[in-house]
Amino acid sequence: MARLLEAGEVPEARQRLSHLCARDATTLDSAELTRAATESIAENTSDAVVAPLFWGAVAGVPGLLGYRALNTLDAMVGYRSARYRRFGWAAARADDVANLVPSRIGAALTVVCAGGRARESWRIWRRDGGRHPSPNAGQVEAAFAGALGIRLGGTNSYGGEIESRSRLGEGRDPEPVDLRRAVRLSRLVGAAAVLIAATAAPTTPRGAAPDQSIGSRATKTPARRSVDNSAAAGPGVDKKRVTRRNRRTGVAR
Repeated sequence: MARLLEAGEVPEARQRLSHLCARDATTLDSAELTRAATESIAENTSDAVVAPLFWGAVAGVPGLLGYRALNTLDAMVGYRSARYRRFGWAAARADDVANLVPSRIGAALTVVCAGGRARESWRIWRRDGGRHPSPNAGQVEAAFAGALGIRLGGTNSYGGEIESRSRLGEGRDPEPVDLRRAVRLSRLVGAAAVLIAATAAPTTPRGAAPDQSIGSRATKTPARRSVDNSAAAGPGVDKKRVTRRNRRTGVAR
């Protein structure tokens, strides 16, 4: 996307935007395409990276797969248009609930990964995170806006319906070069989320006993004991005869 916009290939960039979000791109210029792509990178950092790792750490593979199924359903039908309003609301609300914690973890990790702009990222996140129509998307978008020193939000079109959103951040409007900066920040946040998820994930399946090391396993094979009948034979009995008799009967081994 950054390469297309830097080369002035706006029609191609409009087509590429459809792979990132469902926003109408037919009339967007270079500046609006850049803003849409930057917002999509921020939101997908939470939805497609942090949230699956969070639910995987909490509930294992079933949690990860369940979240991805719910998030995909929301992306397909969770819109406020007349076509999906009565059917998609359940998927949209369930996705909102599932992302309440991960989105805020993603915003916090964005602050941590913002480097020298960590304080500004924190300030913009706490001030503007709740201005977005979504209870979750605005958290990470505001943190990204503060970390990158840019301004996000504005007027968007989805399925022919116009939606005006509050501005997030105080900087300039994003430029194509900011897309690369947003991708680098997204990768840092993703790496931090992987590290946290790997540390927090349970190492033993639920209900299963922890494995024992080989050295600590007690052998359950009963020890064989040789039988010495010589002592029971009484005094005066020749031990050699007793031993030969035991060998013939298979008592001594």
